[in-house]
Formats: sequence, C-alpha cells, structure tokens
Amino acid sequence: MAIDFKPVEKGQPGVIGGGDKKFYAQIVFGKEATIDELVADIEKFSALSEADIRGVIIALENVIQNKLSQSRVVRLEKLGSLYPSISSNGADTAEKLSANSIKRVSVNYRPGKRIVNALENAGFKKVSQ
Repeated sequence: MAIDFKPVEKGQPGVIGGGDKKFYAQIVFGKEATIDELVADIEKFSALSEADIRGVIIALENVIQNKLSQSRVVRLEKLGSLYPSISSNGADTAEKLSANSIKRVSVNYRPGKRIVNALENAGFKKVSQ
C-alpha cells in the first residue's frame, strides 16, 4: 500500500502575486472508509458478529462524547488520544473573560505511535493529475 499524492503549485504566503511559485506534494484522497466497511473488516479478524461490532462502535462514540464534554483526555491506547480544545476572544482582564468569550470548540486527535509508523512506512506513489 502507498499514499497517493499529486503535485500542486503554490505561491509564497503573504507575497502579492504569489512570488516564486513552487510545487508541493498534496495527498489524493481515495474513497471514504465507512462504518459498514470497517465493521466488515473487523468481522474478519474477530469472533464478534456484525451487530456486536456496531454496538461497541456506537457505545464507544457515546462514551467518548461524554468524557470529552467533561474536559477529559480520552486515551485509546495504540489508536491515540482525543482531547477537547477551545478558542476564545481576548479579554482585557480575567474577570471579563466568560463563557461568552468562547468562539469555537473542537476535538484534537494525537495518533498513537503505531499509526504514525504505519503512515511513515506506507510509502508514496505519485499519481497523474
């Protein structure tokens, strides 16, 4: 398996007209992997039924939502970690900062070493544009 990429021309950031343009590698995404596909693949490696696997995935999603909403870091061992993140407007004093100052909430993901290693060792294949 290899990660597909294509060359994309980009200008220099902040330079009017783009400045010196160079080509950079950009991943070419394939078809999305759906829950149905993941369940079918997991079935091949376990004695669990499709219904059991779906149940575990749905339960995991619910538990992760709950833990993240409690400001918890969710460590999924070799899969990596999920943790909540916020962005806020600045306030002149600590007293003026409130929940209304929060602009955005998101979830960050830090992959485990095995996932990072798998990507680093996947190799790369340049595809035609």
